[in-house]
Amino acid sequence: MRSVELVFVIGWAAFWLYWVAAAFSMKRGRVAWGREARIRLIIIAVAVVAARLGAFRAHGFDTNPWAQAIGLTLWAVGLGFAIWARVNLGRNWGTPMTQKKEPELVTSGPYRLVRHPIYSGILLAGVGTAIGLSWLWLPVVALAAIYFVYAATVEERFMAEQFPETYPAYKRSSKMLVPFVF
Repeated sequence: MRSVELVFVIGWAAFWLYWVAAAFSMKRGRVAWGREARIRLIIIAVAVVAARLGAFRAHGFDTNPWAQAIGLTLWAVGLGFAIWARVNLGRNWGTPMTQKKEPELVTSGPYRLVRHPIYSGILLAGVGTAIGLSWLWLPVVALAAIYFVYAATVEERFMAEQFPETYPAYKRSSKMLVPFVF
C-alpha cells in the first residue's frame, strides 16, 4: 500500500473511531432506525463493493501527484469541517434524523455557513478521496449525497416544528449543504 493510500485509510478509520466515541456524550433522543435502514444498507453495500473492486487502490490517472495533493487537501478540509461542526454542536449532536428531547438551535460556527455542515464535510472528504485515490468512490459519494439531502430534509421538518419562531429565518439566511449555492 502506498503512503497516500495509507493516509486515507488511517485517516478515515481515525475519523470514524472519533465519531463513535463522541456519540457517547450526546443527549438522548428518538431515532427512526427502521425507516432509514434500507438506504443505509444500500450505501454500505456499495462501499463494500467499491472496496472489493479496488477503490482503495490508485488506478491509472489517479496516481497523478497533483490529483493526490488536491484529493488529500479536500479530504482534510472536509473532515476538519465535519469535526468542527460536531464539536460546535456539543451534546446536541445525534445520528441522522434523531429527535432530541431538549433540542437547541445551533447557528454559530460552521452553522453560520450551512445548515448541515457535518454532511457537507463528509461529502467533501468523500470527493477528496475519489480524486486522490480512485474515481470508483464517486458512486458511493453520490449515494451518500442523496441520503444526506434526504436526512437534511427530514431534520429540517423536525427543526421547523421545534423552533417555529427562529428556524424559518435561519433557513432563509443559510444554505443547506454548499455555502452560497445549495
